[in-house]
Amino acid sequence: MRQSKWFLLLAVAIMSMALLVSGCGGTKEQAVQGGTSGDKVVKIGLMTPLQGDVKTYGESVQKGFELALEEANYKAGDYTIEKVVGDDRNDATEATNVATKLIDQDQVAAIVGSVTSKCTIPASSIAQARGVVMISPTGTAAKITMDPKRKDYIFRACFIDPFQGTVAAKFAVNDLKAKTAAIMFDQGNDYTVGLSQAFKAEFENSGGKVIAEEAYAQQDVDFSAVLTKIAKQDPDILYLPDYYQKVSLIGKQALDKGITAKFLGGDGWDSSELDFATMDGGYFTAHYSSDDPRPEVANWVTKYKEKYNTEPDSFATLAYDATKLLLKAIEDANSNDPAKIKDALQAIKDFPVVSGKITFDADGNPVKSATILQVQKDGSYKFVTNVQP
Repeated sequence: MRQSKWFLLLAVAIMSMALLVSGCGGTKEQAVQGGTSGDKVVKIGLMTPLQGDVKTYGESVQKGFELALEEANYKAGDYTIEKVVGDDRNDATEATNVATKLIDQDQVAAIVGSVTSKCTIPASSIAQARGVVMISPTGTAAKITMDPKRKDYIFRACFIDPFQGTVAAKFAVNDLKAKTAAIMFDQGNDYTVGLSQAFKAEFENSGGKVIAEEAYAQQDVDFSAVLTKIAKQDPDILYLPDYYQKVSLIGKQALDKGITAKFLGGDGWDSSELDFATMDGGYFTAHYSSDDPRPEVANWVTKYKEKYNTEPDSFATLAYDATKLLLKAIEDANSNDPAKIKDALQAIKDFPVVSGKITFDADGNPVKSATILQVQKDGSYKFVTNVQP
């Protein structure tokens, strides 16, 4: 009888301990979601392509993201930051899966990402529907934050394609004195379509003439027929608004066809794996230059070099900026509630980051300048000018 009593007491103790552990776990889960003031934790997800055709973008973004968290000692206000990293492989379907996992399983309150527009657009729709904050470092398509109405949980740290394409066209006309242009773009990629449309509209509005406009598919690798036709038209500018690997391929075939037009493109050129010898002398719109004399830039380049032994590209820089903006919003809100973080992010005014002082407009886009860089065959970029919005 006495032995049975001891067994009963032991069972009650075990059950009590299990309930206590369960209760603590529940409190933490609610805190991550912004439900209570129990454990002071905010989970942040990172969506970035660590495999696939633009993995160098993803690797840079992860470095910038993690450096910002390390500098903040994984703290924002009274809250400790927990990170969860997802690899979307620059695939729209995989991006949907990663965003769903981060939100439903990992229960993040905010996401930094994704990197390309084709992945960020579907992921942003999921985040908006779930009421989770998302800030893309580099997704430039307009419909990321507007489709067609404002997605009020979605932001970005970069300028948008209409601005980038417009800046490129103005530079072509005013600085390169171009009269004619040919455009080649990936018809299945919102990024390249948006840039080509904005460039064409501004180039023609400024007195230039687009004499060729050629679409291709992402899997295409032979552009000889199109480039033969463009070579006969002899344009002043060949506008190539695509990612570094495709641009390098088209550029090489264009030179083989005797095309002498100046190459011009967008921020997708910014990669250590660009074919610098082929694209030597070409220009592209970018988000920052390491040669910018502002102290924020010099300090950033020094810190990044010390940690990673290489110079930061625009993708690392914008990921760092996006993460700093998100941490600022969490600190200002002093909350893990995504709705409060969203409101604090929208309210940010003139916050100094590497790529400029950030104020968000009504559409969740930063008001900032664009940089023009020129490709050098030694593997570097030459700062040309900054263009204000």
